[in-house]
Amino acid sequence: MISTRWLDERRAYWKRLEQLLDEVGQRGLSSLRRRQLQELGLLYRQIGSDLAALREDAGSVHYAEYLQRLLARAHHIIYSSAERQSRLAALHFIAYTFPRIFRESLGPCAVSTAIFLGAAAVGASLTYRDPDFKTKILGPDMVETIERRQMWTHSIVAIKPVASSAIMTNNMSVALMAFATGVSAGVGTIYMMAFNGLLLGVIGMACALAGMSLPLWSFVAPHGALELPAIVIAGGAGLRLAQGLLFPGLLARRAAVARAGADAVRLVLGCIPILFVAGIIEGFVSPTDLATSLKFAMSAALLVLLVVYLFWTPRKNHG
Repeated sequence: MISTRWLDERRAYWKRLEQLLDEVGQRGLSSLRRRQLQELGLLYRQIGSDLAALREDAGSVHYAEYLQRLLARAHHIIYSSAERQSRLAALHFIAYTFPRIFRESLGPCAVSTAIFLGAAAVGASLTYRDPDFKTKILGPDMVETIERRQMWTHSIVAIKPVASSAIMTNNMSVALMAFATGVSAGVGTIYMMAFNGLLLGVIGMACALAGMSLPLWSFVAPHGALELPAIVIAGGAGLRLAQGLLFPGLLARRAAVARAGADAVRLVLGCIPILFVAGIIEGFVSPTDLATSLKFAMSAALLVLLVVYLFWTPRKNHG
C-alpha cells in the first residue's frame, strides 16, 4: 500500500513537472533553459516509475489517472518537439551544411571528377581505335543492340515505378561504394570512378560510331545533370576520407581520420536526395518520347540549379 508520506514527497515533483509543462504550453519549448530541459526529461522518467507503482495500489487510482494525463502531456511535448527539431535539422543540413561541406571539399571532388572524365576519354579513345574493345567492356548482347541502332532503355517506360526504384537503389549503391572504399587509402574509390567513367566513354563512343549519339545523350541528359555530379561528389567523399588517412598534417592520424570521416559522411549523405530526384527523372522522363530539345533544356536547367545550390548558398550558416 502506498504511504501518505511517499505521496507527499512525490507530489512536489509532480507539481514541478506540471509547472514546466504549463510554461512550455504558454511560451514554447525554446523558453526553457538547458538545465530546465534536463529537469523535464528527468522528471518524465521518474514520474513514469511513480505511475507504475501507483497502478499496483488499488487505493491510488485517482493519483494514477492524474499522472497518466500528466505524462501524456509531457510525452506529446517532448516527442513532438524532437520530431520538429529533427525535421528542421534535416532541412538545415540540405540547405546549408551539405553545400558548405562540398565547398570545403572542392579539392577531393575535383580529383574525383578528373578521374571520371579522364577514364571516360580513355574509354572513348580505346573504343574508337579498337572495335573489339567495346565488346570486352559491354558484352556482345549490348553491342549487338547498339549496332542495330536500338536503345536498351525502352523497357523502363512500361515499368516506371519499379524501374525508378531500382535505378535509385543502384545509384545510391554506387555512391556508397565510392565513399566506403575510401578506407582503402583511396584505391577503391579511384577504381570506382575510373570504371564508371570508362564505361560511360565506351558507351558514348560505341553509340557515336553507330550513329546513335542523339538518342543516347537525349536519354542521359535529363537525369545525368544530377546523377553524374552526385556520383563524382560521392567519389570526392571517398577521397576526402583517404586524405585524412594518408595526409593527417599536424593532427594525430586518428583525429585526422575522424575529421575527414565526418566531412565524407556528410558529403555522401547530401548526395542521396540528389540521386533520389535523378532516379525519378531517369525512370519517368529520360526514356520517354519527350522532345529532344526539351530534354536538353531540362538538363541545362537542372545543372544550373545544382551549381547555384552548391555554390551560392549563404556561407554564414553553419551546420
